[in-house]
Amino acid sequence: MAKKQFKAESKRLLEMMINSIYTQKEIFLRELISNASDAIDKIYYKALSDDSLVFNKEDYYIKVTADKANRVLTIADTGIGMSQEELENNLGVIAKSGSLAFKKDNEAKDGHNIIGQFGVGFYSAFMVADEVTVTTRALGSEEAYRWVSEGADGYSITTAEKETVGTEIVLKIKENTEDEQYDEFLEEYRLKALVKKYSDFIRYPIKMDMKSQRPVEGSEDELEDVVEEQTVNSMVPIWRRNKNELTEEDYNAFYMDKRYGFDKPLKHVHISADGAVVYNAILFIPENTPFDYYTKEYEKGLELYSNGVLIMEKCGDLLPDYFSFVKGMVDSEDLSLNISRELLQHDRQLKLIAKNIKNKIKSLLQGMMKDEREQYEKFYGAFGRQLKFGVYNEYGMHKGDLQDLLLFTSSKEKKQVSLDEYVSRMPEDQKFIYYATGSSVERIERLPQIELVSDKGYEILYLTDDIDEFAIKMIANYKEKEFKSVSSGDLGIEEDEKDKPTEAEENENKELLEGMGALLEGKVKAVKASKRLKSHPVCLSAEGELSIEMEKILAMMPDNNNVKADKVLEINVNHDVFQSLKAAFGSDKEKFNLYTQLLYNQALLIEGLTIQDPVEFTNDICKVMV
Repeated sequence: MAKKQFKAESKRLLEMMINSIYTQKEIFLRELISNASDAIDKIYYKALSDDSLVFNKEDYYIKVTADKANRVLTIADTGIGMSQEELENNLGVIAKSGSLAFKKDNEAKDGHNIIGQFGVGFYSAFMVADEVTVTTRALGSEEAYRWVSEGADGYSITTAEKETVGTEIVLKIKENTEDEQYDEFLEEYRLKALVKKYSDFIRYPIKMDMKSQRPVEGSEDELEDVVEEQTVNSMVPIWRRNKNELTEEDYNAFYMDKRYGFDKPLKHVHISADGAVVYNAILFIPENTPFDYYTKEYEKGLELYSNGVLIMEKCGDLLPDYFSFVKGMVDSEDLSLNISRELLQHDRQLKLIAKNIKNKIKSLLQGMMKDEREQYEKFYGAFGRQLKFGVYNEYGMHKGDLQDLLLFTSSKEKKQVSLDEYVSRMPEDQKFIYYATGSSVERIERLPQIELVSDKGYEILYLTDDIDEFAIKMIANYKEKEFKSVSSGDLGIEEDEKDKPTEAEENENKELLEGMGALLEGKVKAVKASKRLKSHPVCLSAEGELSIEMEKILAMMPDNNNVKADKVLEINVNHDVFQSLKAAFGSDKEKFNLYTQLLYNQALLIEGLTIQDPVEFTNDICKVMV
């Protein structure tokens, strides 16, 4: 039969298929195996309504064979085959899908589903082959036909000989180029890896002749090469098995087999949803932080399958950034796939699945916090920073989802507590949720600023991570309780009458404090008599939204614009040091200036801030000692 031409639009589409629609050439094997699976499914569906047709699953399989010497790759199936007319319609008109038409007439009611939708996957073969030959014999027919094409130039259909029903696709693999190594598609180990990657859960056996070595009979050392036919796919995915039949070891083995991590998962959830959108999913909470987790190279996402066929290795749209640590997979038949079956249209189904998954992860973590606290704290040690960043990110849009998952070290409990646990035991007279910031719990516990809050018996949350205070500021209040830093200018704590300075005392110290303020102009906003200090002589507090700790964090960032907190130097007027300061103010201005600078630098050191002139500071200490 003479060569036929593809229609103009089909020719153009074929050129697009070869050059631009698919991003990875290896996808061709997934497409051809999916089509082969469809062909077997069609026999299955016919058997449901045709009593003369008996479907024994053992008789149906897909065979992948590589002939490296002749650069030929063959994908054969025992499916329904095609007549001459079907060859003409399905392969002669690109994007006309026999599978899609069949699907409309045979809706699955028992979990089986036709995979092919668009009729374009077959043509991905031309990305790796110079010539494609299809030999097929339809069910119920004694005649076979052969379709041959070298690409966009057209195709021919002739009669052929084929002993069994089914289809055999033979690819003449291209020669290597400088940019592409087509030899890989003739290597058995590579083909097996591609089957495992994309088609491991096709419901029919995918067979390959695999080489191995075995001892020669009668010899202890000599080995001989043997070729054995192996089924290389798993067929039944774990997510479609009954949950009651699966053990923790099964899930852990799946986690390791899919290389989601080299650790053991802390927790998993198995989802079988059958509502507005139908999908199966298995989600894992890893035990350890991946080495690249907090880098730009880390890529979030879940594996996405459509009826057991891998569509995307990492579908980022299924996870919010703050849950990017979650590993696992989703399988759904309701997805709207684009023409290459590689990407997804951003449709309602995908958004529904993503919303459900987000809620499942949140519920899983809340359950861990409540019932498996040790496990949750282990998780939080690895990924708590990501949750806090999620609170702060996008202007606090997600704080409602995340604030109940946060933990901070408690001054009373000496362990991590949730915001809910903190608020539930607040005394009636306590107005605020108090927190203190620092590089470590030990450093915070030595801060002068915590004295008054601690003496009142109020619990303090210790914030030791650089993102902590930014997240707290974004939450602003929790269960109608506002957050308050122990370094805040106003702690909202009423002074005891006996501790209140008299009007005379305030007037007496006013000139001294103003004198200190003048000496430290440009460094602090003001110098005040402290209402929070008990045993320490001096400290710094901050006014406004920007705290001293936040200033330190911002200072380490590029383009920080030299942002500074509004600092206030607080002096303990009941401390012995103040008496020395007072005496110097009245009799020795030079000594007063010296003491003021020393107290200011002392306050800086307590806060972990840099002293502007360390040499001058050490000289000032020497002057005092002399």
